[in-house]
Amino acid sequence: MKKSFFFIINFFFCLSLFAQERLSLAQAIEIGIQNNYQIEIAKQNLQVANNNNDWGAAGRYPRLDFNINSANGYRNAKAPGFLLEQSALSVGITPSIDATWTIYDGKRVKITKRQLEEIENQSSRGISIATENTVQSIILAYNRALIQAEQLTTLREVLSLSRDRIEYQNVRKEFGQAGKFDLLQTQDAYLNDSTNILIQENNLETAFRDLNLAMGQDDLSKTYQLTDGLNYEPKVYQLAQLEQSLFANNQNLQSLMINRELANINTQFQESFKKPTINLGSGLVYDLTGTQGTQLIAFSDQPPFENENNGTNKTFNFYFNLQANYNIFDGGMRKRNVENAKVDELIAQLNINDLKRTLSNQLQNALANYNNQLRLVNLTENLIENAKENLVIGEERFKGGLITSFDYRSIQLAFVNASQSRLNAIFNLKNTEVELMRLTGDLIK
Repeated sequence: MKKSFFFIINFFFCLSLFAQERLSLAQAIEIGIQNNYQIEIAKQNLQVANNNNDWGAAGRYPRLDFNINSANGYRNAKAPGFLLEQSALSVGITPSIDATWTIYDGKRVKITKRQLEEIENQSSRGISIATENTVQSIILAYNRALIQAEQLTTLREVLSLSRDRIEYQNVRKEFGQAGKFDLLQTQDAYLNDSTNILIQENNLETAFRDLNLAMGQDDLSKTYQLTDGLNYEPKVYQLAQLEQSLFANNQNLQSLMINRELANINTQFQESFKKPTINLGSGLVYDLTGTQGTQLIAFSDQPPFENENNGTNKTFNFYFNLQANYNIFDGGMRKRNVENAKVDELIAQLNINDLKRTLSNQLQNALANYNNQLRLVNLTENLIENAKENLVIGEERFKGGLITSFDYRSIQLAFVNASQSRLNAIFNLKNTEVELMRLTGDLIK
């Protein structure tokens, strides 16, 4: 009856594995990049920077305005004398076209264009940083799920051994070779293994939820059949080559270098205000005014009479002006702005130097951890081989009555601990390798 029960459980477990969606690490990264909001935000920021990176935004081209004004009025005046009363209604419209062009401003247009280009580069760097962070989080989450799945497989193997022990003890009890105490000890081991499996299944579900979150999936409860294994390829890294790649390709360092370039451009921009500005202005003005009015006129020897005054006035005007401006004194504002810009440039360089030192330290620590984890993996590989062989021998000795159930249980636990140590060593090795790739800018390549 128990064999049938466990067969059914294993059957449905295998069936659930076939029903799960297969997922490789490359697919997980592709899905995560498509769904990540930070990457999408960075892309939108790049679109804004790309739109702003234009000669028109920098001020290279003239400004052309079309204006239209309407001037309407009514006038009524009364005065003693020969002009007794005067009233007039005027309607006027004045369209004009004005053009203004700065033909010299201390090269501020070229400096502004360079500034816009660097801002676009900074926005592009933001996409790389967001992508790098996403890829790193997905790799770590995928590997963590792999580790939890492998640990669950190990615990299921131990559970199968405990189940065989129960059946073996039941057979021995039937023939009077085992007592109630031996059977209870075996059942306790089986129950403990079952409890560990329940805990490990929960750990695996948590790992899948973290993986779905890293991938940007809406359904966090989704599970997968992970197709990439825990295989690793030992690599020999040279510190000098890693540092060269770090200083040339590290995303955060490249971002600070762009900040330094922007600070240098800002210094040139502030210095340009020390030079004169020459503007060219030109325009067309057309004035159209219509007037309709009456005058009441009286002379001393004649009766008063009305005189109508109607007409339309048209005026056309064209102007072409040249204006030069040079600030002689501004209370030292330009000088202060230049000095502050130079200080910002120095701060940007100090930030680069500080980050270089920090990254170099992180790189050396990561390389030392990688080499140490590589040695630990080799040791745990030997440890797991010994534990497997010891488990086989222990089972034979237990069935032969040479060791007790306590001794055999200790051998089982040693196998579990060796398996977990190996998995943890591989997980730490992979994480350290990912950190080395991130520091040297190779992660998103």
